[in-house]
Amino acid sequence: MDQFERLGQLPLRDDLRGQHPYGAPMLDVPVLLNVNENTFGVPADAKAAIMDAVAAELEGLNRYPDREFTTLRQELASYLGHGLNEENLWAANGSNEVLQQLLQAFGGPGRTAMGFPPTYSMYPLLASGTGTGYLEGVRAADYSLSAESAAEQVRRHAPNVVFLCSPNNPTGTALGLDVVKAVYEAGEASQTIVIVDEAYAEFSKTGTASALSLLEGRPRLVVSRTMSKAFALAGARLGYLASAPEVADALRLVRLPYHLSAITQATAVAALRNSTSLLANVEQIKVQRDRIVSELTDMGLTPAPSDSNFVFFGGIEKPADVWAALLAQGVLIRDVGIAGHLRVTAGTEAETSAFLTGLRAILAG
Repeated sequence: MDQFERLGQLPLRDDLRGQHPYGAPMLDVPVLLNVNENTFGVPADAKAAIMDAVAAELEGLNRYPDREFTTLRQELASYLGHGLNEENLWAANGSNEVLQQLLQAFGGPGRTAMGFPPTYSMYPLLASGTGTGYLEGVRAADYSLSAESAAEQVRRHAPNVVFLCSPNNPTGTALGLDVVKAVYEAGEASQTIVIVDEAYAEFSKTGTASALSLLEGRPRLVVSRTMSKAFALAGARLGYLASAPEVADALRLVRLPYHLSAITQATAVAALRNSTSLLANVEQIKVQRDRIVSELTDMGLTPAPSDSNFVFFGGIEKPADVWAALLAQGVLIRDVGIAGHLRVTAGTEAETSAFLTGLRAILAG
């Protein structure tokens, strides 16, 4: 009897039967470019600051942490700018928990959330876990999403929550602010909460606007971010959002007690106070991302324009075979299950070279 057969013998919720958990392969290979981590790691000065901050918390670990994580919210507001203050900020254990809390507060049984696939695959899983119905919107054939199309779909379906991923995962493309504004206005009658997931915002090209600039006067608009990517803190699990203060008040109704540990808070605060050092690697990652786009184009493939730290590319006849062949060379990328396409994280110069050299040899063979 295998694992899923054993699971099937438990009195599981009907809507969870047959489901598979989220996850990418976790393999021990030399070049890991499959889950969009910042492969540069934490710089030495930021690492020392984090270690000092964590050490200072050890004496008080017998006490619960600041339930309101006040200092962290202040530092996040300072980092984001846009006239935000601590009342506009909320944080949790990764942006996934932030999104889950939003669905707990604004979704749930009898309510629906809407996304526009291909997009972040956790949206329907988070909806399922919170008893929220999930509607799949439609993109154009090139995976773009226009303001007119998105707004029409929101008006027609009247979801309670809409996910707009920008830059979008897995395609890497950013949405124009016209899309966000149109969707927000289209959701007026249904009082739709509009979540703009900007997990990769720091990697955007110069001139790409953030939905943070739209928050004022839009109480149903939420912008979610993470410290996993640009800050190289995937292992620390710190995600956050910016919104009207009343959204954070709603999340206080559903959050678990003391949900952010003192260690997590100390780590995040120290990282934010050393953001210049940590974000210096972002520019190097963008160089490698643009290099990937250029060299894949030279190979005759079709990479999507990317505002993120990864590249989604098409023109692959047998993606699973190419993925396996790269793995055999010690390079792990992501098969996102879209015909003819694969996705690769932009890593260090050496990691990027290993991927490009390996792929070029596979295509030539």
